[in-house]
Amino acid sequence: MKRLVGWIVLILVVIGLDQWSKVAIVAHFQEWESMPMTGFFNLVLVYNPGAAFSFLADHPSWGRWFFVALAAVICSFLARTLWQQRTTILQPAACALIIGGAIGNVIDRLVRGRVVDFLDFHYLQHHYPSFNLADSAICLGVFLLIIAVYRENGKAGKDKANKEHTPS
Repeated sequence: MKRLVGWIVLILVVIGLDQWSKVAIVAHFQEWESMPMTGFFNLVLVYNPGAAFSFLADHPSWGRWFFVALAAVICSFLARTLWQQRTTILQPAACALIIGGAIGNVIDRLVRGRVVDFLDFHYLQHHYPSFNLADSAICLGVFLLIIAVYRENGKAGKDKANKEHTPS
């Protein structure tokens, strides 16, 4: 049970850091205002009514609710997976990061009608689409989930091979 509480705390930390950072950016920047931090990174306030890379941004009326519903479905599936794998480390950590990030962006959609993005990485004049801490948590969670599944499949393959070569 202690591990489950730890995963819930991780979800809450991701949500808290994400929302705190967005409130700070909105309080100090105007939309499209940019502050160079390094030669390759700016802080910028951008609102995204769509999903990653502004997918479906042209449909804010129904797109907002579509993404809220999609996040609810995905979070439900991931919460179930987190519960089932709660005694392990990698899969629940991945699920907690994704859930926390998804909820962080859902809060934006419900409160502001769009997601606050503010991290802008660039090389010369080529900018990667702006993103936020919730997006970062989701990407890290997906990466960890891929590793966890890869490890699980590798372990299952070894177990199967060992059973096939074990004399009866």
